[in-house]
Amino acid sequence: MNQDYTSGTALFSEILTMVDDEVLGNQEVIVCPPFIHLSTLNQLAKNSSKVFIGAQNCHQADTGAFTGEVSAAMIQSVGAKYVLIGHSERRQYFGESDELLAEKVKSALKNGLSPIFCIGETIQERESGNFLATIAQQLNKGVFHLAAAELKQVILAYEPVWAIGTGLTASPEQAQEVHAFIRKTIADAYGAAQAEEISILYGGSCNPKNAAELFAQADIDGGLIGGASLKSRDFVDIVKTFNSR
Repeated sequence: MNQDYTSGTALFSEILTMVDDEVLGNQEVIVCPPFIHLSTLNQLAKNSSKVFIGAQNCHQADTGAFTGEVSAAMIQSVGAKYVLIGHSERRQYFGESDELLAEKVKSALKNGLSPIFCIGETIQERESGNFLATIAQQLNKGVFHLAAAELKQVILAYEPVWAIGTGLTASPEQAQEVHAFIRKTIADAYGAAQAEEISILYGGSCNPKNAAELFAQADIDGGLIGGASLKSRDFVDIVKTFNSR
């Protein structure tokens, strides 16, 4: 929940220009702004081959008496292609359950959006040693109800909740351990080929200084960038980490 209409549009315009000028590889950049920006930013990005627009959340119903909510159908109607589902802040502050998130995933797919499905453990779950069980449960309840063809349209994002805004940092090795576990869990459920195809992003205080080391890990395919995305230079420098790949 950052940037008003004017400053948000200006920030996106900077990012769009810098990505088009500086990003050399086949990276895809997905920007998920507040709802007020979706239509305008989609128009600005319509001629870009690298930058796409997504929403930060959606309601599970297509229409109805849900004042203040925005549906996947509405998001798709303004040209967005993606939607974040299950972000740690939605789980923590709004009490979104695995069962509710599964409904949101189905609604997104039904309406032509690709979900970016977020999973991750709290500090209590990390310290108890049960964090991999937490990740497995979130996968099982949130997306493993999907057919293989549907899962191919999903992007996963691992957020170690304990390493977001706390001063704590997940090491590249800790991040890789969980990413490898996620991929193995998918392989066990859907097969190795499916597990290799799915993108798994890392979302734990990624910045220009640690991006290269994180993205060098075998099972980390990209980043879910928070605070660093509010500075166009920092954000694009993170994206450029993949220029050499």
